[in-house]
Amino acid sequence: MLKTTPDLIIIETIFMATNFETTTPKPRSRFKKFITILIIAILVIGFGIFWWNYLFVFGEGVKSGQLNYVVKKGNLFKTYEGKLIQSGIRSKQAGTIQSYEFEFSVDDDSLANILMNNSGNYYDLHYKEYKHALPWRGFSPFVVDKIVHMQPAEH
Repeated sequence: MLKTTPDLIIIETIFMATNFETTTPKPRSRFKKFITILIIAILVIGFGIFWWNYLFVFGEGVKSGQLNYVVKKGNLFKTYEGKLIQSGIRSKQAGTIQSYEFEFSVDDDSLANILMNNSGNYYDLHYKEYKHALPWRGFSPFVVDKIVHMQPAEH
């Protein structure tokens, strides 16, 4: 015969109170799965569009001319903006003459300081062209990243 002790009664009570039925997790509803996939797809497509329009380098090149100015300006983001006057003339309308101008942004402080201190000289500037400008990168989609050659202006 089995002796009943207080410890055995407690264990038996706990054993009886515990539900040993295994609960299977509910399968995710098809709608929730669809919404999750849709949100992930929208985020991936949105990031791809942002990268293509603002971070992808569309073109690179070198422009030559006399540096007109480099200034630091902006309301929220202070960026360096400059203008290079290229040799040659063009005419938008008959009877008018206008020089070629290359407006650009500079995102490197040390490069911008070199350009500001040597304004008026002739430069060969290497630039990267983006499809659109970003506020913290500058107003122009053309961003100068290095000086290829600098020659003092002859007055």
